Amino acid sequence: MQFHPATVQSRTPSPLGPVRLAASPQGLVGLWFDGQRHQPTAFLDGPGAWPEASGHSLMQEAAAQLQQFLRGDRRGFDLPLDLSGGTPFQQEVWRALLGIACGATTTYGTLSQDLGRPRAVRAVGAAVGRNPVSVIVPCHRVLGADGSLTGYAGGLDRKGALLAIEGARPLAA
Repeated sequence: MQFHPATVQSRTPSPLGPVRLAASPQGLVGLWFDGQRHQPTAFLDGPGAWPEASGHSLMQEAAAQLQQFLRGDRRGFDLPLDLSGGTPFQQEVWRALLGIACGATTTYGTLSQDLGRPRAVRAVGAAVGRNPVSVIVPCHRVLGADGSLTGYAGGLDRKGALLAIEGARPLAA
């Protein structure tokens, strides 16, 4: 992934574990739970890490909206996003995720079909797994073909908790 050189980060607690937020001048570029697969570790920790910006207004608003969502007081997010760090294909998949309503679920196969790429189920799954803005870009709403919880980079326990918070409807048989 490519990130804007002026990206900054902050940390916030959550009921599902500590969260890292990152923002560029264009919008929110990341929301990762600590230890999440595919997080940009080199940019979050160590000598090349993005600078901490705990007073950054966008990240403060993102943290507030996340807390409201996790309490069940919010059904969606109203934040500018910068998804430009992904490939054009990844960006297409991430934009499609934004269309899955709170409380609804879909499958990787259905998402592939909706994108007009019915044979690209694995590629779509890989793009979903690399979503840099967890929860806000709702990759947790994508299930296995049989409706099972599969493939959440933040962990299946978190995926289940997020779906429970939303009161997600089961997939129609």
